[in-house]
Amino acid sequence: MSVSIVCADYYHAMVKDRPGAAYELLSQLAQTGVSLMAFNAIPMGSDRTQLVLFPRSPSRLIKAAEEAGIELTGPQHALIVRGDDRLGALAETHRKLYDANINVFASGGVVADCGRFAYVVYVNEKDFDHAARVLDAG
Repeated sequence: MSVSIVCADYYHAMVKDRPGAAYELLSQLAQTGVSLMAFNAIPMGSDRTQLVLFPRSPSRLIKAAEEAGIELTGPQHALIVRGDDRLGALAETHRKLYDANINVFASGGVVADCGRFAYVVYVNEKDFDHAARVLDAG
């Protein structure tokens, strides 16, 4: 039952909240070879959505965004936890951070039918390096 944890840069892009906005941005990125490890969309009021992009190659995302006129905010940092799904896997990650007095201010994850999970953990930037060490992130 292995778990791997990686440090990840992420960026925000704001779009008008309308059908197809995320599709258009994601399609542009795919056409330029930008591969994402994770993605999230968060409503920001009644007419805006914040797209959260976790690129495998931050420099490729930045270049593609500049060429497409997409304004990015970032980088910020998070930890991506992946592993075999089992009862208590997320609790173990949180316990390690709790024992180190590190607050998780946001997180999100999913379990795939193949028995694997992926989980994004957000901590304060001032705690990020410590959290990465505590979790032995690569």
